[in-house]
Amino acid sequence: MELTFPVIDFSKLNGEERATAMEMIKDACENWGFFELMNHGISHELMDTVERLTKEHYKKCMEQRFKEMVASKGLEAVQSEINDMDWESTFFLRHLPESNISEIPDLEEDYRKVMKEFAVELEKLAEQLLDLLCENLGLEPGYLKKVFYGSKGPTFGTKVSNYPPCPKPDLIKGLRAHTDAGGIILLFQDDKVSGLQLLKDEQWIDVPPMKHSIVVNLGDQLEVISNGKYKSVMHRVIAQTDGTRMSIASFYNPGSDAVIYPAPALLEKEADKSEVYPKFVFEDYMKLYAGLKFQAKEPRFEAMKAMDSTVNLGPIASV
Repeated sequence: MELTFPVIDFSKLNGEERATAMEMIKDACENWGFFELMNHGISHELMDTVERLTKEHYKKCMEQRFKEMVASKGLEAVQSEINDMDWESTFFLRHLPESNISEIPDLEEDYRKVMKEFAVELEKLAEQLLDLLCENLGLEPGYLKKVFYGSKGPTFGTKVSNYPPCPKPDLIKGLRAHTDAGGIILLFQDDKVSGLQLLKDEQWIDVPPMKHSIVVNLGDQLEVISNGKYKSVMHRVIAQTDGTRMSIASFYNPGSDAVIYPAPALLEKEADKSEVYPKFVFEDYMKLYAGLKFQAKEPRFEAMKAMDSTVNLGPIASV
């Protein structure tokens, strides 16, 4: 059976087809961990500018550095699979709790400005999506945002990546398989060069490149809060032999001191209480994840459970 990747027309949430669109989002969250949004409300003009300036910045400031790194490590001539690095050129921007965009070297002023503007739009979209997930899960409106809040609000940042052409894509992954540690991830990806794949029913499925779409995927924290109703899913990037793939992934995550645990309202509904996800401080999870990113997530949850007994957690901050 051919699996069709879930593509959702976000504008349908405002009309009589809302129930169908919500059902599609629910199904995508429960069975895919990923979906692609069309008509999400972020202007195409803004997206085109972000894409143009990102590609210009890569060519001007990063391409040469990447080539030098490849040459210094002798990667064009590898004969066996490389498991300890990724074929990608990246930099990170932080938006919340406070922005570091002004401190990143080499960024042109108009690029800084447009990335700030884009981040504001993505933040709004992430919060809208979290409320739709609350509705589908039967949680009170604003619940997820509140849990993510911590004492200083959520952590929100963007990983800007380029995946240059790779001579041995069978031996070097663009990005090795992993689940995302955080909350909800919004991805603006190249619409011409593909490469992103997710694991579903033991097979790797392409996330189709579509113009002006935003790909959404769920991180480990939403799996914990939904007590496994929603799953974070393994995904990877396959490097291509031609074309550079642009990927701008924005991570709307809990604040570092936010306390993450399964939503009590969901546990009440579940007859089987034996399989309950752990309770932990987000920052502790991230410290653990840093060393285990490219491994299965289940042992991470087990490790957090083991720590659980020693953590005395206060009530969550209400906003």
